[in-house]
Amino acid sequence: MRSISIEAAIYYQKNWGDGQQIEIRRHLYAKRTYFLVKRCMDLSVALLISGLIFPWLFPIVLLLIRLDSKGPVFFKQKRVGFLGKIFWCYKFRTMYLNDAADTSQAIKDDPRVTRIGKFLRYTGLDELPQFINVLLGDMSIVGPRPHMLKDSAEFSEVVADYNFRNLVRPGITGMSQVRGYRGPAATFESIFRRYQWDAYYVLNISLFIDMKIMYETVLLMLKSVFRKDKLFSADQSVIGHTGISGAKKIA
Repeated sequence: MRSISIEAAIYYQKNWGDGQQIEIRRHLYAKRTYFLVKRCMDLSVALLISGLIFPWLFPIVLLLIRLDSKGPVFFKQKRVGFLGKIFWCYKFRTMYLNDAADTSQAIKDDPRVTRIGKFLRYTGLDELPQFINVLLGDMSIVGPRPHMLKDSAEFSEVVADYNFRNLVRPGITGMSQVRGYRGPAATFESIFRRYQWDAYYVLNISLFIDMKIMYETVLLMLKSVFRKDKLFSADQSVIGHTGISGAKKIA
């Protein structure tokens, strides 16, 4: 895992200068055993889910998507990942085919979202194909959520050091999500709060935190299945997304 620590230190130096790169290198190098165990856990869980859940759940979801709307079953989009590398992120398609899929976040009552897409989104089942990304090494089960290219560029403009969150692999679920920050980030506050939780995760990474996030994610998914209303979101002010409102860059 030494190479990961050195790579991350170089990435950190390019983005933030020489002053703190030694500290972050020491921090990540000290966690080298954690990263190894985390990767083994990612592969084990991804293989388990691929063998036990995919064979029966995928055909059902695929059929429902096909019956609900025209278009491909899977949706892939370029996202920003570990150390700023671009990768293809896979999801179940939840929208009608549209030209704004790569530039505009989904909003509340978004007319682009299909009927089955609404269910897949608020239960989180649309993210299941990302276990393929975990097997490919692009993602982890737990980590900061990867953003589409446009959002990543915009968020970096309004929050200094935003790319700090890229020092670990992005995750299917993360600290921000279990703290209620799900869905579109339309305001400066919602962007910054997400960044705070993601930065906290990077600075405090441990297997205990990973297990706790996975446990809380499963609870949220189960609650969403049995509740008529959607999951609580900490972004109470988020109604739509027409850009970053009230945005100003801070250090």
